Amino acid sequence: MLSALGKTSTEKPCNTIDTLVGAKTELKGDIVFSGGLRVDGKVRGNITAKGDGNSTLVLSEHAAVTGNVTVPHIITNGSIKGNVRAAERIELQSKAEIFGDLYYKVIEMALGAVVNGNLVREAVETGRDSTNKGTVTRLKSAGENGSDAED
Repeated sequence: MLSALGKTSTEKPCNTIDTLVGAKTELKGDIVFSGGLRVDGKVRGNITAKGDGNSTLVLSEHAAVTGNVTVPHIITNGSIKGNVRAAERIELQSKAEIFGDLYYKVIEMALGAVVNGNLVREAVETGRDSTNKGTVTRLKSAGENGSDAED
């Protein structure tokens, strides 16, 4: 699962789990970590990675986070109620649910994953001066009429 993340020479994701929040655990409060964090239980608070840019958060299908998440590499199959900022890459597996805005550089989304909020792609630095920090992608719901097609 961790090998599925795209690797660059400077930003490799952490491939070990240093901290585990177990399935029967409910944690209230903010979490600040470095390395690898796996959540199988419930967290009420913000989750933030500090230090080097290779920290990885893994949320199992039973995980539920209520709070903002700011981690470079995220693999989720659980629920997040809050804004998510993945500075490098996010992988949304089939049971993933995000209720809030999602900021990302690279996204992988499986069939069945849900994002109820804005998708904002962070600009990739290519050596040139970029004044646009991100682009908001507004998606139409399945019931909206596609009347803006070109002739």
